[in-house]
Amino acid sequence: MKTYIALLRGINVSGQKKIKMAELRTHLASWGFSEVQTYIQSGNIVLQDAETDPERIAERIHKGIQSEYGFDVPVMVLAPADIDIVLASNPFLPEKDPKRLYVTFLSARPAPDLQHQLQQEDYYPEAFVLVNKHIYFFSPSGYGRAKMNNNFFEKKLKVQATTRNWRTVNKLQDMCR
Repeated sequence: MKTYIALLRGINVSGQKKIKMAELRTHLASWGFSEVQTYIQSGNIVLQDAETDPERIAERIHKGIQSEYGFDVPVMVLAPADIDIVLASNPFLPEKDPKRLYVTFLSARPAPDLQHQLQQEDYYPEAFVLVNKHIYFFSPSGYGRAKMNNNFFEKKLKVQATTRNWRTVNKLQDMCR
């Protein structure tokens, strides 16, 4: 069995797509996953499965949620090594306040021309660095006031995305141990 991190996009936000985590853990176990853990209410899951393809795991979770809840919820599945790389490579540390750091995980690597166009965006004092399939993001005013939020990055890069604060990313790594 391998350990994976599943990130659900857009659940339990402003009363939309409500899913209770205890109920979700029960469903995930019934769908064949083991050692299922969740962290807070925003769709952070650590689980184990014999499947070796993260895309197949994401599809299984997506279909299960769609069937059980009637929601179309994008799901991204990562290996613990992916999180290790993200945590080890943050270009904003140690200079920036970790409480104002975020990581936006992308479903695919964006097209080069869209990456280039995004690099032209400047909403100082907000800052970002795009690396492969994730974006390190600094927002000194907090994420709730950020101009460059999850929807902004999805629109500019034309890929699905989901964002987590730095504390959550660290907690997910801890949960994998």
